[in-house]
Amino acid sequence: MRELRLGITGGIGCGKSVVSRILGLMGIPVYDCDSEAKRLTQNNDEIRRSLISLLGDRVYDNHGILNKSFLASYVFSTPEHTERVNNIIHPIVKADFEDWAKEQLLDHPIIGLESAILFESGLDDIVDKVLFVDAPLELRIRRTIQRDGSSLEQVKKRIDAQMDSTEKMKHSHFVVVNDNKKSLISQVQGILNELKGM
Repeated sequence: MRELRLGITGGIGCGKSVVSRILGLMGIPVYDCDSEAKRLTQNNDEIRRSLISLLGDRVYDNHGILNKSFLASYVFSTPEHTERVNNIIHPIVKADFEDWAKEQLLDHPIIGLESAILFESGLDDIVDKVLFVDAPLELRIRRTIQRDGSSLEQVKKRIDAQMDSTEKMKHSHFVVVNDNKKSLISQVQGILNELKGM
C-alpha cells in the first residue's frame, strides 16, 4: 500500500488522545502536535528568539524555562495575539513533523498527526485523510472538568472558542463517536482496515 498520513482532530474533551493511543497499539505511530509544540517552545532556538523579540525577556525565566502563564495570558487575551504566537510556533512544528514523518514512513506505511487545531493551523494540507473524533457535549464537558480541574464556565468558554464541530466534520473523511470504549476500538479498527485497503 502507498504511504498515508492521517490527521486526527476533534473538539476539547472528545478523546483525540485516546484514539491516538488506540492507533499506537495497532502499530500506527502518531505525532502529537500539542506535546511537540510545548517541547519545541521550550527547546527550539528560533522560537525562543522570536518570542523574546515579541514579548521581551519575561517570556523565559532566569533559568531559561518558558513562563507558561505569562505566555498564556498574552495568547488568550486577543485573537491577534493568538495569531502572532501561532505564526511563530506552527511553521516550526510543521517542519518538525515533516522530519519525523520521513523517519517513520520508512517502517510504517500509515502514520498519524494529532492536532486540536488541524484545520485552523493549516496542518490539514499535509495529511491525506482526516479522522474527526466526536462525543456528546455533556460528556465532553464532564471529561474536561475531571481532567483539567476547570470550572464549567471555563470549559464552555473553551468549547465556544473552538471552530464549529459540524464545520470540521464536513471536511473530515472519517468520524468516530467516543462515548463507549469498546465501540470506539471497533470504529478505529474499521477505519484502519479501510485505510490499509487504499
